[in-house]
Amino acid sequence: MAHVITRPCCNDGSCVSVCPVNCIHPTPDEPGFLTAEQLYIDPETCIDCGACIDECPVEAIYPDDQLAAKDEPYLQINADYYKDHDVDGGLVPPKKSPPMPDRPLHIAIVGAGPAALYAAEALVRKATVTVDVFDRLPTPHGLVRFGVAPDHPATKLVERGYLSTANKKNFNYFLNVKVGEHIKHDELTQRYHAVIYAVGAATDKRLGIPGEELAGSISATEFVAWYNGHPDYADFDVDLSGERAVVVGNGNVALDVARILVTSPDDLAKTDIADHALAKLRESTIREVVVLGRRGVAQAAYTNSEFLALGDVDGVDIIIDADELALDPASVAAGHEIDSTIGTKLRLAREFSERATTDGNRRIVFRFLSSPVSLDGADRVTSMTIVKNSYDDRTDGVSVSPTGETSAIDTNLVLRSIGYQGHAEAVPDLPFDDALGVVPNDAGRVLEGDGPLTGVYVTGWIKRGATGGIGRNRLCGEETAEAVLADFIDDKLAEPSESRGDIAQLAVDRGAHLIDLAGWKSIDAAEKAAGREAGRPRVKFTDVAALEAAAESAE
Repeated sequence: MAHVITRPCCNDGSCVSVCPVNCIHPTPDEPGFLTAEQLYIDPETCIDCGACIDECPVEAIYPDDQLAAKDEPYLQINADYYKDHDVDGGLVPPKKSPPMPDRPLHIAIVGAGPAALYAAEALVRKATVTVDVFDRLPTPHGLVRFGVAPDHPATKLVERGYLSTANKKNFNYFLNVKVGEHIKHDELTQRYHAVIYAVGAATDKRLGIPGEELAGSISATEFVAWYNGHPDYADFDVDLSGERAVVVGNGNVALDVARILVTSPDDLAKTDIADHALAKLRESTIREVVVLGRRGVAQAAYTNSEFLALGDVDGVDIIIDADELALDPASVAAGHEIDSTIGTKLRLAREFSERATTDGNRRIVFRFLSSPVSLDGADRVTSMTIVKNSYDDRTDGVSVSPTGETSAIDTNLVLRSIGYQGHAEAVPDLPFDDALGVVPNDAGRVLEGDGPLTGVYVTGWIKRGATGGIGRNRLCGEETAEAVLADFIDDKLAEPSESRGDIAQLAVDRGAHLIDLAGWKSIDAAEKAAGREAGRPRVKFTDVAALEAAAESAE
């Protein structure tokens, strides 16, 4: 019997370290780890020990004889990975870190999302290190709370690891505290040996086409934050009164948005979706979501796991025109050597194109090789003009050009989902590369002029750009943590000139309603209690005042 990794895989690599036969790949020490859609178990090497099942934070691993019917395709997906990836079978020896100096190390982390907490996890393993985590919101966990779709509860199980880190005696939360307002950057650098910024890349990219500012044109960033209960978007207005929505983009977020728009509200009512979003979705008249991709299916950025899962949404047909599944010249030239991930993506698309449709079902329609030209309407969007693209004749890469053939799609809701980017306003006291949307850095060390800025670091999307998910953020956070520890060991960090003991009072004196770990646990317990009454995992509080009140009940 072999074990199989399925859709919820978080790529954090924790299963790799417990496998005694090195049958899970790519490992964090292999180049493919940073770009892998998920991890894969080699069915010919697995010895059925079960260590990976116990370690998996998101319950994504099952024995092959215990797979649900919907997960059976993962047998082939796991096996296919090893058809074109060579693995030498040797275990990588664990890294040994050099000894720490016999003195305390105080570190501030700005941001409480995955990259921040993975950095914190690596740091608090050292008994002489104290980590204080600041976030402007009353709740931690960043995009795990506000980005992961509500119908993907298994992915959110990584929060159990975050809680384990937060429970360490040398870890402290300073939530509901705005760095730059309640606490200044220079006040942090005066009180800590090192300051790590993990503020993400929350600004959405623009289409740059006429009509983009019309009512009815919104970003996936806003929509996702709205249905996930982000306090900044509790009063966001989403018009769901039309019959068709268009999502521009071909990544996992685009699929999340499309799926939420057509999933039965009764099914969503079993999740932790925000109450205000659930109420609006119950009134929705949208029956079709068109997903536009500028290039072809082989270049689609969504993972095969998310693509496959669309076929399991009750009452929804996936519509793909088989004529749009032609491969680009580069893929055609690769022939039978085409990467298994792309091969699976193409196979799934062809299978969807052959499925029969059901009268009365809602629909997700994929349109490949199509780009928006303009959003049309007087005061609000009433239609979108798109242009058909064609592949350029090249085999050394993939590019497309517009053909001049245009058409119109009637819609009053357009959601752009073409990526995120960092913004200088998120880190006003640090150097910033506007072109790349990141803080210039070397392995997390912030660069200014010809060298690193002493004691200042970055991790996550503000460090590397908006690429990769949970697994990539673990590696990213650990790399930055290693840089901080190495600099401390090499005596490159300045000793604090002020005590960190007054940080809480400074924030409170400037108007912060500070929430610590006990406050967050109180919020968490209250939301879960409300969820139990409603038959849901939790009912999120979306109002800051309500969150503050829930936190105070711990006192």
